[in-house]
Amino acid sequence: MGLCDRMSCWRRRCSSSSGAFMAGVGALLLGLGLAQSVPPQAECRAVPVQQNLTEYQFQNTTEEVDSGFMSAFVQSFLGTVQPNPFPKDLIVEVVQDLNEVLANRDLVREALVYQVGFLVCAAIGVLYIVLMPVVGLLVACCRCCGNCGGRMYQKQSSSVHCRRRALYWSAFATTTVILAGNICMFKSNEALKKTVDQAAEGLNATFDNIQTFLAAVPEELNHVVNESYNTIQEVTRNLEAIGPQLGAEIQQEFREILEPALSSVRLLDEDTENTSRQVEDLSSSLAELQSSVDRFQANVTAVRDDINQTLSKPDCTGCDQLQPELQKLDALDTTVSVPSLKELQSAMDEVRKINLSSKAKEAEDFFNSIPQRVSNDTSGIVQNSKKLLENIEEQISKIADDVPLSTLNNVSDTLVGVHTDIKKLLPQLERGEHIRWGVCVALCCLVLLVVVCNLLGLVFGPLGLKPKADPTKRSGTADCGGIFLMMSAGFSFLFSWLFMILVLVLFLLGGNVYTLVCRPWNSGELLKLMDTPGFIPGLNLSQSLGVKSQISISEIYRSCEQNKPLWATLHLDELVDLNDLLNVTKYTDRIQSYFDDADIVLSTITLLSPESKEQLSGFSSKADDFDPVDLTSEINNVSSINLNTTADRLDRLADLQTNDKIKKELQGQARDLRQIQADLESSLLPQMKNVNASGARLQSSAKKINGSVGEVLSKVGAAQDFLDTNRTQIVKTESQKFVDCQMGYFIVYADWANSTITLHLGRCGLVADAVDYVESFLCLNLVESLNAFWFSLGWCMIFFVPSIIFSIKLAKYYRRMKYSDVFEEDLNMHHIPRAHIKSS
Repeated sequence: MGLCDRMSCWRRRCSSSSGAFMAGVGALLLGLGLAQSVPPQAECRAVPVQQNLTEYQFQNTTEEVDSGFMSAFVQSFLGTVQPNPFPKDLIVEVVQDLNEVLANRDLVREALVYQVGFLVCAAIGVLYIVLMPVVGLLVACCRCCGNCGGRMYQKQSSSVHCRRRALYWSAFATTTVILAGNICMFKSNEALKKTVDQAAEGLNATFDNIQTFLAAVPEELNHVVNESYNTIQEVTRNLEAIGPQLGAEIQQEFREILEPALSSVRLLDEDTENTSRQVEDLSSSLAELQSSVDRFQANVTAVRDDINQTLSKPDCTGCDQLQPELQKLDALDTTVSVPSLKELQSAMDEVRKINLSSKAKEAEDFFNSIPQRVSNDTSGIVQNSKKLLENIEEQISKIADDVPLSTLNNVSDTLVGVHTDIKKLLPQLERGEHIRWGVCVALCCLVLLVVVCNLLGLVFGPLGLKPKADPTKRSGTADCGGIFLMMSAGFSFLFSWLFMILVLVLFLLGGNVYTLVCRPWNSGELLKLMDTPGFIPGLNLSQSLGVKSQISISEIYRSCEQNKPLWATLHLDELVDLNDLLNVTKYTDRIQSYFDDADIVLSTITLLSPESKEQLSGFSSKADDFDPVDLTSEINNVSSINLNTTADRLDRLADLQTNDKIKKELQGQARDLRQIQADLESSLLPQMKNVNASGARLQSSAKKINGSVGEVLSKVGAAQDFLDTNRTQIVKTESQKFVDCQMGYFIVYADWANSTITLHLGRCGLVADAVDYVESFLCLNLVESLNAFWFSLGWCMIFFVPSIIFSIKLAKYYRRMKYSDVFEEDLNMHHIPRAHIKSS
């Protein structure tokens, strides 16, 4: 039987040789893999599991600063001051050429119109700054001249108490409002300090996170490439073990039909050996029995001859009557033979010459040699494929050059420089912040001084005042309260205009930063401004990356805000055409030619030749013809002989004799017959039973042989027909499975690499987080705190004006007067008649 003449056509093996391997690994974004659909693998070793990208740990940059307690008020105020939309075009022109803008009256007018709200507020602030010291000086001079309440005289009237109460509660309400503003000053100043104190840690963490991200992108890319090396190594190992792997699969297909056939041959060989031993045993037993029967027959014949001589003597009385008995001895059938046994023995000897065990061993050796034959016949293909794998591995190591990693390196270098400069400035900023904080605390304390003076005046004045007391005799406590109120007014005149200068400067700075930076940043308009061509000289992301699409900063931010990968964010699909690189069909013809030229040749083997089959058929026929019935009949004939009957008649005949010699001869001959009968029963009968049993066993084995031979001929014939008909197809099918199996490694890798690169590589959510942190630090914390401070301080300055008025007016109701004025509520005025002059 030809256990496959040849094994050819490995069609498309793992696409590993040349093209397919190239398509697989070499193409994936970075020449990384194969992505063509291949039939599912029914029997394939587990595909190596690709390791997912490393999850990098980033530092937390969230700052907890309570700077938004006044955001609503400040933003509402600034929204009223600056309701105009973001002047994108104007800013672009200013940035591109400031001198041209200054020379263009229309642009200057447009800028002034845009800033009209701030200009009005600035004018009010300048007016405050100018008028406050002037008014304070005039009030002081006026009071020194005894006017403006400077004369220590208070006219008493019925409404004096009502006016005092009205002024008291007005001053109290004004003081409360100023105190609230002063508290907001302290709180915003502390929030600003906390923001600046946390700036170093937050900026360092942000820069470190960005650097970690920029360093992680090449590492992730190298990880994907290294996984392709693992796939190549796995396929290389499979190529080197092609004999055991592919050979085992071919063996498995052959085993399903060959194992039953070989098992039946081995079983028949065992049955034949067993039957041969039984034939030999039966032959030996028959020979021994035949020898014993021959001796028995000889003894009977000798005794019979002696009896004939005695009976023929003339002196023998009545001897003629015994002649019929002697004829029975002549007619004894002692033949024991099995003619079909020789024929069975002859057929068995022919079968044993076939040597079924050696035939089975020959087939098994050939079967076991299939892996080695596969290795030998594919050694050339394996070497060529391994060379291609080496080329692919070398190609993959250069693929990272296709991705613009240099741009990331440039960004990283720039950030390192910026970070270094910031670190150098941080100590100076910290010292400046410490000074700023101290100055602001001092300002807060000065405002608090005015509040304290007001509160002391409002407390001491009423405590020492007696409503009906003479104004010149007011208590020292009340007078002290009035003095505190005047001190409050004096401090207000002295410091308010200076504070208003600070408010004006911080208002113009913080307000414009909010309206021109923070508000458009939050709405996205600032990023769109940065996308304007020429706004940032030399910034062209599309040109830097080498892509055709226009990539804008706002688009990158939106993508990173959604934590998209760099593949989609930077449009890297325009640099690397994955659909083309992952198309394996262009390599199929080359791979096909490699494996079409590979032949796995297995020499033909015939399990059973036609002559052997004929001999087995003859053996089966002889075994079927074997029947020990005749043998049993012959044995029964021998075992039925009874010489004792003849001996008894000889004894009776001896009793009739008168001649003593004849009598003794007859008695002796009777004893001889009984002795022969005893030997028959003691020796021959066991032998005959043994032969009879051996014949029965041999008959049973012969019947089994008949079935075994039929099974062998059937299964061997089926196996021979199967191999002759399907061996080539089996080789092709299993070869294709092996090829598809190797291809499967690349398909799995390609799918993983494709999804990893396009969906997971370089997820840039951290970049958006960094931008959000800068916005939060600059706008939500720094600018909000700064705006809250000047808003609170301006709030206080505005209410300083009514506070001054109420304090000065209320102070006269508590201070001790120099001149007295008494008002009597119960004084009755009577009409005094006028004198009339009489006419003469």
